[in-house]
Amino acid sequence: MFDLQLSTYILLLLFPSTLLFFFYFKSTEAYGLKSYPLIGCLFTVLENRHRFVQWTADVVNNTPTKTAIIHLPLGRVRVATANPTVVKHILKTNFHNYPKGPHAKDTLFDLLGDGIINIDGDGWKFQRQVSIHEFNTKSLRNFVEHVVDTELNDHLLPILATSSTTKATVLDFQDILQRFAFDNICKIAFGYDPACLMPSMPNAIFATAFDDAVMISTKRIRGNLPLIWKIKRLFNIGSEKQLRDAVFVVREFAKKVIKEKVAELEKKSSLVSVDLLSRFLSSGYSDERFICDIIISFILAGRDTTSAALTWFFWLLHKNPRVETEIMKEIVTKQESSVYDEVKDMVYTHASLCESMRLYPPVAMDVKEAANDDILPDNTFVKKGYPVSYHIYAMGRSEELWGEDWAEFRPERWLERDGLGRWVFKARDGYEYPVFQAGPRICLGKEMAFLQMKRVVAGVLRRFKVVPALDDGVEPVYVAYFTAVMDGGFPVRIEERGWIE
Repeated sequence: MFDLQLSTYILLLLFPSTLLFFFYFKSTEAYGLKSYPLIGCLFTVLENRHRFVQWTADVVNNTPTKTAIIHLPLGRVRVATANPTVVKHILKTNFHNYPKGPHAKDTLFDLLGDGIINIDGDGWKFQRQVSIHEFNTKSLRNFVEHVVDTELNDHLLPILATSSTTKATVLDFQDILQRFAFDNICKIAFGYDPACLMPSMPNAIFATAFDDAVMISTKRIRGNLPLIWKIKRLFNIGSEKQLRDAVFVVREFAKKVIKEKVAELEKKSSLVSVDLLSRFLSSGYSDERFICDIIISFILAGRDTTSAALTWFFWLLHKNPRVETEIMKEIVTKQESSVYDEVKDMVYTHASLCESMRLYPPVAMDVKEAANDDILPDNTFVKKGYPVSYHIYAMGRSEELWGEDWAEFRPERWLERDGLGRWVFKARDGYEYPVFQAGPRICLGKEMAFLQMKRVVAGVLRRFKVVPALDDGVEPVYVAYFTAVMDGGFPVRIEERGWIE
């Protein structure tokens, strides 16, 4: 991402030079990317600033190799790809040459420290091994089921029920789902309930500080000149002062919870709670900084991804009543006694969620950094230090990968019939569909996310219809920050179905 205001400012400062280049040097153009000396593709970037993700998706999908080189101001270069062979190369085959890189780590260090999603090398391997062990336990899965079910039945559904009594009531369903997801992940990670999803819709101090820290860190990522935010950080001014204050609140709260858990553990042989923090402490990991970093990373990873996926899912469901009917047929055949038993066989719902995330992935693009010079499988040369982004949003709109009907919301593309005529889920290659990443860094919380999403879908649709409260012809806009959101929120009206089971 680029800081367009800063880029424009630089252009004005260099206006005399740019005039000379404009008049005396020819531009180069490849696949719609017109590039000039010194300023690169700045004109094209500015022209498409309101639809950056969509524009870059068009660029990479219109290149023969599905890989584009974007020249930025002052000689900076970014490589973007929607080529599955290239994606496999950077995420698996040549994994060690494409770490997150020092630039990404430095940008997010204040918030994430040395947490699992912000580091490479031996530190990442160690945290990954520790986390895999904990995520694979049945007790954690049961705890996640309990948390999701409690939050759904005690908070989300009652709020929707209250709203359904008055047709004039309009809810921002995106905000509701974000609050639901944040409460869930905090309970799973810390064993702490920030109580964001309450009828009064409170702004909890911890949640607000976390939001501020993530947003300002995202602006760092999008910034065109890291030197700007580094100077502001040095003098502790502007957004960097706000970030420091927000991170202080987040980390002080985390330390407080950790100290309370440690004190409890000293009094008992083991902790009663099975949240991730308790599990790490009970397993002998006591370094406060290590625990704090890894838990904050888990909160960030699980905070907005599921809510983003569900927001777009409910929008697509409204536009495709045929799919909603098929999901309802599946839901009414399930029992509510066990969360896991209810959702594990919801094959059509699972396929619908995958299809929704194909069109509207929670993370639009992910970036790695070349540790050494390399030649990609499509013969694109990558210089040491180049950021290489795999464009998940573009891949979901590739005719080569999904056929001529790629724009259609069709869950059946993920399904096939077995010998008895029942639907069976047919997974796609992870390098064609890297919504959860792929290779050694594939998302640890993938199954947890699907459990949560399917439980929400079943719980909500069994009782309610979610009806968008948008003007006729208005389509929501997909905007990518740290995760993708529906620009301006998702206003809806909730209608009681009038029948259950």
